[in-house]
Amino acid sequence: MTHPKGVLCAACLTCVYFLLFFLPLQVLSSGVFELKINSFHTAQRICRRHRDCHIFFRICLKHPEDVISAEPPCTFGTGHTNVIRADHTSISSSAPIRVPFHFKWPGTFSLIIEAWNAESPTEYTDNQNNLVSRLATRRRLAIGEDWSQDVHFGEQSELRYSYHVFCDEYYFGDGCAEYCRPRDDTLGHYTCDEEGNRICLEGWKGNYCSERVPIVITHPPFPLSSLAICSADCSERHGYCEAPGGCTCRMGWQGPSCKECVRYPGCLHGTCSQPWQCSCQEGWGGLFCDQDLNYCTNHKPCANGATCTNTGQGSYTCTCRPGYGGTNCELETNECDSNPCKNGGSCNDLENDYSCTCPQGFYGKNCEIIAMTCADGPCFNGGTCVETTTGGYTCRCPPSYTGSNCEKKLDRCSNRPCLNGGECLDLGQSVLCRCQAGFTGANCQVNVDDCASTPCQNAGTCQDGVNDYTCSCTLGYTGKNCSVRSDACGARPCQNGGTCFTHFTGPVCQCPKGFMGPSCEFTLQPSFKPALRQTSQPSSATLTVSCVLAALVLVLVAGIVLLRRRRRGLQGRKQLNDSAVYNDLETVNNIGGCEREAFLGPNGMFKISNGTARLSLSLCPDGRSGYRQNPAESSLVRGERQDFMWRDEASLGSGAGQR
Repeated sequence: MTHPKGVLCAACLTCVYFLLFFLPLQVLSSGVFELKINSFHTAQRICRRHRDCHIFFRICLKHPEDVISAEPPCTFGTGHTNVIRADHTSISSSAPIRVPFHFKWPGTFSLIIEAWNAESPTEYTDNQNNLVSRLATRRRLAIGEDWSQDVHFGEQSELRYSYHVFCDEYYFGDGCAEYCRPRDDTLGHYTCDEEGNRICLEGWKGNYCSERVPIVITHPPFPLSSLAICSADCSERHGYCEAPGGCTCRMGWQGPSCKECVRYPGCLHGTCSQPWQCSCQEGWGGLFCDQDLNYCTNHKPCANGATCTNTGQGSYTCTCRPGYGGTNCELETNECDSNPCKNGGSCNDLENDYSCTCPQGFYGKNCEIIAMTCADGPCFNGGTCVETTTGGYTCRCPPSYTGSNCEKKLDRCSNRPCLNGGECLDLGQSVLCRCQAGFTGANCQVNVDDCASTPCQNAGTCQDGVNDYTCSCTLGYTGKNCSVRSDACGARPCQNGGTCFTHFTGPVCQCPKGFMGPSCEFTLQPSFKPALRQTSQPSSATLTVSCVLAALVLVLVAGIVLLRRRRRGLQGRKQLNDSAVYNDLETVNNIGGCEREAFLGPNGMFKISNGTARLSLSLCPDGRSGYRQNPAESSLVRGERQDFMWRDEASLGSGAGQR
């Protein structure tokens, strides 16, 4: 049975499309899982021998399991690092582990990371005795270029790593399952969007954009005879002309001949073969080709012949040559820092090595081998040579020398025994410290107490210092030792002619007439200048203010007058009381002997109080007139302490006994 020619061609075309679009899925990977080892620390020894110790890491990707088994198969894939040295720099600068996959990325997976001891720098091994550490975890990770950081703390190890997953070229979607490769040939004319969908170029249609769209011109804007008259180099596919000799580009194309494709908007370091593409140049990545993936080539950050490795998106690591260290291998390691040379040998730093210049009688890498005997007289400065059982010798040095051959003079002041700036003097068998002023002791460790002599006078408080002291003076004294009497009025605090008096609280001002305040700074009676005559009548507001001010001045003057009168009255009373006391004392002195004895005698029966006591005349035992006790004051005979007021007899009168 024969088939029509059209049916046969359609079948062939279907086979061709199947081979072109589905066969790459079986050959190329749809995505890549990458894992980077950042650091690895363990408490146990990785190798039996510390030198030339090597290690490698292996990962296993599996489908998600509730209980993760370390046994194969690794259903998603496996990978490992190169064999590297077991030091921090080599581990952190190792290349990422890449595991390509050929399926739709599920998003959830099980991850097993193993650290193995490599028996040699070039061999891998599955010997379980060489397994150093194993980590099994379950993670969720979406498609993206960003790295996810993670850390694992084991019983005796710490592992820090980062990982990400991204679609391979021409694969799109959340699971990298959509395949789309832009093309413009006999099998299709299209580009791809971010989801992997085909977008036909202008003038094409169909599932694979292989069918040309017919152009129907109903009303041409220019004569049809001019359609073929374009510029000689104008692209027939991507350009057309509306006027003879012209070349107008179709959408997605540019240039004088419309042969240059338009790149994706924002594309920085990329090219295109079809419109809206951004194919990154070497060393650049990202959607807009703006991420520097080849930092090592573009910037050359590693120094001293170090190897630079790009670690993605502007980051890098430097693998330093032996003898160098630092982020960019800019630091040279000095092997002489550990003082490897013995017996007084001097160290010479070399590149990743050192050499020792040995003194006479010593040799070897570190000058550790002695070649002389006591017969050669190796001991200097009076040292005593003693043969050893191993064939060498030792020198017993005198007290002032040290060293393998007593060649170094012992400086007892080298350890700085004198404190607080004291000067050290080496006396041979001992040291002497010459102390700075203010310190004493064998090592100048004692601060001399400058307050021990009690230098502060007038109850001042002494505070010790370094070869000095400070006195905190009491009120009224000043000076270094509080020996100067301070004058509170020395600064003349009183203004406007006020008189200053010294008080324990400070200066006190007595103000002259017309001034007041702590410093006599306020005027008591403000002076008023007569106002200039004005031709116009003052306003009512001005008159009101003037009246109020005048009233306030009158009230103030009246208050001052009353205060002065009251002060004069108090002064008069004081004088009167003083005169009364004086007169009472005169009266007592003028009365007879028995009366005065009754008042002033130590055993007198009369006590005079400051109350309203009545004193009346009576007869003395000898018949003379005198005073008798008021019955109201009988309680005063008891010996209680009281205040007394003396009064003149003449002021009482003959029959008056009460004021």
